[in-house]
Amino acid sequence: MANEAVSTENAPAALGPYSQAIKAGGFVFTAGMVPIDPKTGKMPDSIEDQTKQVIENVTAVLKASGAEPKDIVRTTVYLTDIGTFDVVNGIYSMIVDKPYPSRVCIQVSKIPKGAKIMVDAVAYCGN
Repeated sequence: MANEAVSTENAPAALGPYSQAIKAGGFVFTAGMVPIDPKTGKMPDSIEDQTKQVIENVTAVLKASGAEPKDIVRTTVYLTDIGTFDVVNGIYSMIVDKPYPSRVCIQVSKIPKGAKIMVDAVAYCGN
């Protein structure tokens, strides 16, 4: 079984030599998505707007792979300020349903392009 690259214009292009996502073995693995608006190439300023944009980007890549947010089994959320955890949780909870996917949330010193948040996801999309 070969890995299949996933790409969509509805999410920002990769910032380096990687795919927006890879489908393998019934799963899709997204790259770390930053909150760049794919239409404008710009990034919102607030953590609230960045969180909404990064979720839109992850969702767009999942849809391009044939998956939906309900298919997410694991996410990793990277924040430059763990003090925004509650704000991010409030927005994140709008796209996930019970049973909630497993998740890791960590504070990092920097994210590419000066973003405040980056998210990657693993979803089950069948065989």
